[in-house]
Amino acid sequence: MNEIKPGQRAPAFKLMDQNETEVKLSDFKDKKVLLYFYPKALTPGCTTQACAVTDAKAELDKLNIVPLAVSPDKPSLLKKFVDKKSLNFTLLSDPDHAIAEEYGVWQEKKMYGKTYMGIVRSSFLIDETGKVTHAWYKVKPNDTVPNAIKAV
Repeated sequence: MNEIKPGQRAPAFKLMDQNETEVKLSDFKDKKVLLYFYPKALTPGCTTQACAVTDAKAELDKLNIVPLAVSPDKPSLLKKFVDKKSLNFTLLSDPDHAIAEEYGVWQEKKMYGKTYMGIVRSSFLIDETGKVTHAWYKVKPNDTVPNAIKAV
């Protein structure tokens, strides 16, 4: 997989959110975007990560950063995740993992002796011009927000 490097143009996307509304990266031209990829909604690490973003939303807003989270989950599961955990930002569905592949986060993983393809938890800070300023691969759930805030 080719990983995205700072300075590169962020791959464009058009995905459905938890409300089955189409969301495009180009919708956020005058904002910074914290785009993060996570393996599966409603799992412990992904919940920790999403709740940290929710808790930091006011601070992210002050820094002109819009958080967007992408997983292979269907919009209906994303909606359950938002409702159950009172999330206050947009979750995006990438069921065929095409966008994950473009960002280099769809990689071979190993767990319990099994090898499979899946999302490597990663985050990207994209500036107002659509360029990636920072890329963090294999990020820990609690590091997504602090990394972005420190980068700005």
